Amino acid sequence: MNNRKLAGSLLLIALLTLGLSSCKIYSFKDTSIPPEVKTIHISYIENRAPLVNPQLAPQLNDALRQKINNQASRLSQVQTSDADWEVSGWVSGYNYTTAGVANQQAASNRLTVTVHIVFKNHIDPTGKKVAPADFEADVSRNFDFSANITITDAEAQLIPTVVSNMTDEIFNKLFSNW
Repeated sequence: MNNRKLAGSLLLIALLTLGLSSCKIYSFKDTSIPPEVKTIHISYIENRAPLVNPQLAPQLNDALRQKINNQASRLSQVQTSDADWEVSGWVSGYNYTTAGVANQQAASNRLTVTVHIVFKNHIDPTGKKVAPADFEADVSRNFDFSANITITDAEAQLIPTVVSNMTDEIFNKLFSNW
């Protein structure tokens, strides 16, 4: 009986190990970029939201440039808009609302951040567009925080997470939506 338990436990551990190893987070280190594409221009993403956090746009721009440099490293980032690909955008939404109520009082709040992205493909070497086609898209994420803290204190805690998550969302929209 003990041998059966041990064998069952070992089988369970082996299956869990196999399952967890196959559930890895997808990495874009091997991002598929057509060989004709050599340069990318990333315009400064401005903060045009009615409510502005002065730290968001600069940190988001730095993080996006760094992520593209690290994970789409074959592309050279250039400062002019005559690049093969051009990315621009702006923070279009930055607001917070009550997300949960307990005992007739706010229990949690939600910060919603939206970035509008514009992608332009300037390459057309064969008369055909090289994927992806031009597009515009909104990328939006929610970030919950306790109603017991002020929005200023919540922002101080949330901005690193907001920047990281929004950078990932923008990168995914740019490089995996085709």
